[in-house]
Amino acid sequence: MSPVPPEAPEPVAELVRAQNPDRWRAALFAPADRRPGLMALAAYDVETARVRGVARDALPGEIRLQWWRDAVIGKGHGDIGGHPVAAALMAAMARHHLPARALAAVAEARVFDLYDDPMPTLTDLEGYCGETWGALTQLAALVLADPGTDPGTGTAAGHAGIALGITAILRAFPQQVAVGQTFLPADVLARHGVSAADWSTGTATGALKSALREMTGHARHHLDRVRALLPGLPRTTLPAFLPLAAVPARLKGLERADFDPFAAHAPGPLGLLLTATRAAFTGRLPR
Repeated sequence: MSPVPPEAPEPVAELVRAQNPDRWRAALFAPADRRPGLMALAAYDVETARVRGVARDALPGEIRLQWWRDAVIGKGHGDIGGHPVAAALMAAMARHHLPARALAAVAEARVFDLYDDPMPTLTDLEGYCGETWGALTQLAALVLADPGTDPGTGTAAGHAGIALGITAILRAFPQQVAVGQTFLPADVLARHGVSAADWSTGTATGALKSALREMTGHARHHLDRVRALLPGLPRTTLPAFLPLAAVPARLKGLERADFDPFAAHAPGPLGLLLTATRAAFTGRLPR
């Protein structure tokens, strides 16, 4: 596989390249006729994930997410076809037989983002990641599989979603703290003796760092599960899992002794593209 610019509607492709670069890079390695579907899913991810920042209040946010749920289940309101991302998503659903229920569940799960309620348990967090990052990974695999067939990627997609989700949440920790929100599970924080002040005042205490190390360990566990499953999956579905190529380097950064959880930095785009390229050619995720 070699990277080829994705052929998708320009507004959709530009949105994904700017806001969801890991999935944009992954789409470069998919066949030309599958790239628009992957880009539509990635754009839908962007649209639902950024509702809190766009709406700035829970009620308008819920209305916006309900609009997306209605759109994917065929009960849309207004000019759905006039919305570039919605139009691209409807086309992808029709072409690749994507299940409306799974897409609607992504928007439903994102309602949690609108509020400052704590994530109760690690199990709850894993469920949330499965309904968002995991579901989108599985939907991407369906786009890449033969139409109407089950590629057998569900278990790997679930583990991928948790690894991707935990890593993304840890990297977004400073932004979450700034708005009074944390996705870190309450049971994990309690296990390490982390108080609200430890994460809400910008103080990188030993207890907080210990809790974050536990979370990176959970991400690594699920990443290893994907590594074990990947050789048994259809090679055609590999681009669905290529966003994971960036995870090992990001976890290493999060685990550095001098890492400041309130000032995270990501590896450069060129390095990530090279990492994804190696993964695409070898069929293996980096360590």
